[in-house]
Amino acid sequence: MIERIKEEIFPVLATTLRRILRQVDTDILSKTEEIRLRTDQPLILNLHHKEAIITKNGRITKDFKRAYYTTKQDIEETMNLMTQHSLYALEEELQQGYLTLAGGHRVGFVGQVVSDLDEIELIKNFSGLNIRISQEIIGAADEVIGEVISNDQSQSIYNTLIISPPQCGKTTLLRDLIRQLSTGLPEQNFSGLKVGVVDERGELGGSYQGVVQNQLGIRTDLLANCPKSQGMILLIRAMSPEVIVTDEIGSRQDVQAICEAVNAGVKIVTSVHGRDLKEIKQRPNLEKLLGQNFFKKFIILSRRQGPGTVEEIIKAEDSKSRLTEKRKIL
Repeated sequence: MIERIKEEIFPVLATTLRRILRQVDTDILSKTEEIRLRTDQPLILNLHHKEAIITKNGRITKDFKRAYYTTKQDIEETMNLMTQHSLYALEEELQQGYLTLAGGHRVGFVGQVVSDLDEIELIKNFSGLNIRISQEIIGAADEVIGEVISNDQSQSIYNTLIISPPQCGKTTLLRDLIRQLSTGLPEQNFSGLKVGVVDERGELGGSYQGVVQNQLGIRTDLLANCPKSQGMILLIRAMSPEVIVTDEIGSRQDVQAICEAVNAGVKIVTSVHGRDLKEIKQRPNLEKLLGQNFFKKFIILSRRQGPGTVEEIIKAEDSKSRLTEKRKIL
């Protein structure tokens, strides 16, 4: 991970930021999940369980007065490097509020929004960047893949919903589930399936200039930066997937597309933000979907023992949830 940060992140940071972060202790860098840049505010690294405020010498401090304060020039230079000095050639990314770097790392940004009625046309005069380090972990799904694959001889899977608060490892888990479902598991006599991925926010595949940066398996077809509801239908019509995987469902359109996919005989693996099954059942759109019993397995994640802690795996037919041993999978 440290080498990836040095090779893929450092070159696209402003000169001053690059110099500072090169002095940060490698143990801190190895635990970094996000690099937060805000104009005239301290340079902060978000780690697994805490944050680190960084000084101009790359040290950690609890005193804001000693911190390095990110400048407007730092952010402008960083954005120019990340976009290869062709900022407005990335019109779609500028509308969405994020872009993807080589290696699959994702950068969110905020600033002045230019809008037309209810549509965001552009974000400019950037005031904050959130560089999220891509955490591809091969084997992240090892502890749960047996719950997703059908235990009969049908070479199929259960429709599965992953429920997780933000930054609890759901995208990392989904990514490795895609890889294993696509490539197959000879040790479990599972030969692999055609998997269609709708990667609306570019986090699953980490596509950079059209090339998928993460390992998603040999039978995977990916639509990058495509709305989930439209992408699911397109995949069904064009690529004959046996499984469709998406991240973070919630809208009425998402629910409708999932219903159409399931009715067409396609299996679904997806995720939703939430703490538990009870919470998401209270959301109008999801309540309707769950009421139709499409999902047969629910995997609940948390950060209690670090990102990727499996809190529960619930079978839809059980009258009450089957608690698993609390374990960290990432």
